[in-house]
Amino acid sequence: MEIRQLRAFVAIAETGTFTAGAARVHVTQAAISMQIKQLEVELRAQLFVRAPRRVILTEAGEKLLERAYVILREHDAAREELAALTGAELGRLRIGSASAMVSADPLPQILKELREKYPGVETSVVSGTSALLVQQVLAGEIDAAFVSLPVEARGVQTELLSEDSLVAIASPRHQLAKQKVVSAYALAGEKLILGERGGNTRRLIDQFFAQAGVKLKVAMELSRLAAIKRMVEADMGVGIVPLQSVLEEVGKGTLVRWWIEGAQINWQLGIARLVGGYESPIHQKFLMLCRKHFGQSTKNPSSRQKQKTKKK
Repeated sequence: MEIRQLRAFVAIAETGTFTAGAARVHVTQAAISMQIKQLEVELRAQLFVRAPRRVILTEAGEKLLERAYVILREHDAAREELAALTGAELGRLRIGSASAMVSADPLPQILKELREKYPGVETSVVSGTSALLVQQVLAGEIDAAFVSLPVEARGVQTELLSEDSLVAIASPRHQLAKQKVVSAYALAGEKLILGERGGNTRRLIDQFFAQAGVKLKVAMELSRLAAIKRMVEADMGVGIVPLQSVLEEVGKGTLVRWWIEGAQINWQLGIARLVGGYESPIHQKFLMLCRKHFGQSTKNPSSRQKQKTKKK
């Protein structure tokens, strides 16, 4: 059993197809198929079942996936520790970014700066809901994730990176477009386009309107922030999003922004990682770049909020 075979196996399991898995590990489909075949022969077990549009893990495949994550994590940690001893800047960095948030906006610049300084670092990024990414951190599938706070999961520590206010947005053709402030009651009469239930942002919105005694008329529930903005631009309804996420559209005039009267809805972005997990020099440098890009002081740890969250 070779590390390259395990990486190929994990890539297929995570992407769902041999084609996408091959692209992730930068080999041909024929080559990755051969690696899996060799692995199955050695283990004397079938790892995947082919479905019409994707492959599905067998019971043996599911067991191997659990072990593969542990083996690869330990392999990478050993490699990075030894690289640190010799002064080499090598390593692997796997990052998650919540798809419904603005966390991805500064991420390209952070990764670009990291790669320019340390070209030997292998980086990968996955997206998903905050809840899913936290589970991937716990499973060792990713090293850190940008998530909305708070996080309630045993074994995960979070660090506050930034805060923002939630505002209402509408098309510039909306009849109330010239207003600067709208009430909760005015929004109750609108077709609202919000994020999916279960996320922290949606919880904050529902909580505010429940306290105001207002029942919302939700027309759409979308997983991606970009999709919410595009629907609002198309006159499909009114959205509620973090202020920083719409500064560009408001500046261009494709959206208008309203403050919500009486609302103090603060949205928090943080980075989640494993409690007590090994942090290589590359991981530490990545965290420093995150604090730098989000305006947090790297010299004064007391200015950052760190917490170990547990299930209630």
